[in-house]
Amino acid sequence: MQIKDIVKKVKQIEIRTRKKTEAALMGQYHSAFKGQGMTFSEVRPYQFGDEIRRIDWNKTARFREPFVKVMEEERELTMMLLVDISASMDYGTQVQLKREYVAEIAASLGFSAAGNNDKVGLILFADKVYKVIPPQKGRKHILSIISNILTADYVPAESKIDKAMEYMMGIFKRKSLVFLLSDFEDEYDSKMLRVASKKHQLLGMRIYDDKDNEIPDVGYTLLYDAETGKQIWANTSSARWRYTFAEAQKQKLRTLEEDFASSSASFMNISTGSDYSKLLYNYFQKK
Repeated sequence: MQIKDIVKKVKQIEIRTRKKTEAALMGQYHSAFKGQGMTFSEVRPYQFGDEIRRIDWNKTARFREPFVKVMEEERELTMMLLVDISASMDYGTQVQLKREYVAEIAASLGFSAAGNNDKVGLILFADKVYKVIPPQKGRKHILSIISNILTADYVPAESKIDKAMEYMMGIFKRKSLVFLLSDFEDEYDSKMLRVASKKHQLLGMRIYDDKDNEIPDVGYTLLYDAETGKQIWANTSSARWRYTFAEAQKQKLRTLEEDFASSSASFMNISTGSDYSKLLYNYFQKK
């Protein structure tokens, strides 16, 4: 894409996602993620109903009347977006490519976090980590993240989710909100999910195109794996072949759901033609 096209695309995504974010997601996001604890704000005179454990005994003794400490929630959090840029993500038969759909989801999450004064960072990975944008606050930073997702060079290699997770955990020690966006077409180590989920709040988001799950009857055709470069001829007119393919994809999804559930992590299966904002709203509400 040329620079003017990128700017236009980023602007379009900002307009679409900000409407969704301001209408519903931001409030639910704030309610769902409470922050890291409480911090001291001020001292004020005791009022009926205040908790006794909040009494500031030093000031109470000095002024000979009860005072209480006022505590505020320490709200600032860090959100990390781990985005798969393997070649299979640069594909789509619906209105959007997977990469464009991911950029829009990332924008909604990012603006929700920015609206609550949280930091957002980005890790782009495929067979290894290709780019890291450290967590920062603000609208301009979110726009930069969107642009990086759209303009990344999508790599013809199998994605290594384990490496991305390991890298993230090695750098970010403090508990963070981690959103893992991938089509999960490649193998991964489920143990890494368990380790990451213990340390961070993890949501896996499988982004898929309808044709990822079912291949239509188009006769004999040459199928090409964008990540490995492998090619095979397939008779898509064979009902048995199409059924076997579809069942294999269903089993892969079931395994994914089981792995995330057993890791105490959350998981979403999202088609590029669906309204992701409703799914995120429900996720925030449950949290």
